[in-house]
Amino acid sequence: MKKLVLAAALTVAASTAFAGGMVEPVMEPEVVEAATSSSAGGIVVPLLLLLLIAAAASS
Repeated sequence: MKKLVLAAALTVAASTAFAGGMVEPVMEPEVVEAATSSSAGGIVVPLLLLLLIAAAASS
């Protein structure tokens, strides 16, 4: 009787270990960070200075 209970317990333990089966690992995509540069500040400041000089010259 003890052998029957032990065999049943081992069968249940073995079947639950393989219940999910083999699954391919899912690889997350690599994040690539793009280098950005803001050239708007290089254009805006001289234009504002030009407008200030034009306003001062006209008055």
